[in-house]
Amino acid sequence: MPRLGADPDPAGWRAGYGAGTRIGGARDGCVVRGTDPGRRRRVRTLTWVSSSTVTGPDQNATEAPEFAAVREAAQRARAAAPAVRAAAPGVVDEALRAAAARIRDGAPELLEINAADVEAAERNGMAAGLLDRLRLTEERLAGIATQLEVLAATPEPPTEWPVRTLETGERVFERRIPVGVIGAVFEARPNVTVDVASQVLKARSAAVLRTGSAALRSATALVERILRPALAEAGLPESAVQLVPLPGHAGAEALVGLPDLVPLVVVRGSGEVTRKLSMLGATAGTRVLAHADGGGVLYLDASASEADVVRLVTDSTDRLGVCNRLNLLLIDRPVYDTLLPVARAALDARGVALSEPPHTHRLGHEWALDSGAEAHVTVAPVDGPDEAADTAARETSGLAATICASDEAVAQRFIDRYTGTGVFWNATSRLLDGYKLLGLPETGINVDQTPGPRGPVTYRDLGLRQFVVLPPA
Repeated sequence: MPRLGADPDPAGWRAGYGAGTRIGGARDGCVVRGTDPGRRRRVRTLTWVSSSTVTGPDQNATEAPEFAAVREAAQRARAAAPAVRAAAPGVVDEALRAAAARIRDGAPELLEINAADVEAAERNGMAAGLLDRLRLTEERLAGIATQLEVLAATPEPPTEWPVRTLETGERVFERRIPVGVIGAVFEARPNVTVDVASQVLKARSAAVLRTGSAALRSATALVERILRPALAEAGLPESAVQLVPLPGHAGAEALVGLPDLVPLVVVRGSGEVTRKLSMLGATAGTRVLAHADGGGVLYLDASASEADVVRLVTDSTDRLGVCNRLNLLLIDRPVYDTLLPVARAALDARGVALSEPPHTHRLGHEWALDSGAEAHVTVAPVDGPDEAADTAARETSGLAATICASDEAVAQRFIDRYTGTGVFWNATSRLLDGYKLLGLPETGINVDQTPGPRGPVTYRDLGLRQFVVLPPA
């Protein structure tokens, strides 16, 4: 850590992120469903949650084997955390580069292990969109390695800077310090194992990971054959990355119940499970960054060209099991009958069905989480850009919305009206991604509407704010 009083902000990072600012909100925000006179609506809640009653790690009455296993993993990570925090500049980056090299060298073996996960999931009837998330390919492994290399090459933000000098002469500094141990519960998606672990390490903390059971073999291989040897190669403790080797939800529930060991847990995955874990974390006193719901929106304005409609619909449905794909298609009422066939043809080419009015489900129903029916997109008419923007914000999680229009004034009106996390003009909502927007992997996407980091959450957001007051110079 630089000496207090050093260069305050050499790279201008302070303006780019609130160092250690609390991460609020949901998401891809924790979104809960409520009832509002005869209809269902979505109510955003804070995802940094806490409780005035905190149960210590030795006071929890639930000492089932699963809980004990998670506690032991958390204790190992806690013991390794000081070494990660104190590592010399560049050491963590060295470990990330070593992990990238190991992924490239070990690709055939990793693909073989992942194939076993995919085969088992197919036998168990996993839906096509979820299988796509589970599957690794040579191209995807190369992408994981490249992202590690990019992250390693990204300069660390400053860890301290001066704030002001008091009238009595004392000097006030603000510092960014590591959390210590960060947990993560995520879907059966092997790349997230590396994404989250690398972000946590870059934030100078240790990680305790728990993946969906369908990806357990793949995640275990990535941790034991890639990440841990890379840490050792860089002179860091292998135990800085822990994987909970338990199927089922018991391991995840235990992880959010150890606030003294794991004060922050990133939770991603299906909405209902994520919301349950958020509530359990609140009861225990664990702060939870929940990434529960997503779904991109595309509004086709009367000024939209048919070529842009085809391009955006096609680009927004290249993968069906991801949160930022097209989920809700809104069409300006005067051109509904004209542009609907254009959009339908593009979706037919992707093998995606339209859910047309009248709907028996809410407009924002997230098809990516609907096992067996994920290859759908909801469509509805709206009266202009204002209603489109309001509908997108009200009926969905507020992840991302695109306007397809050739009229710049209309596009600007939509942009100004929409209150969600990401808004796009003639660009796909699939761009709402940490690596695509920021050049960095993400731990999740925050869609809350309170101050704090919003959008893709990266290592820059995984720190704590601390003030230091020194005597007059």
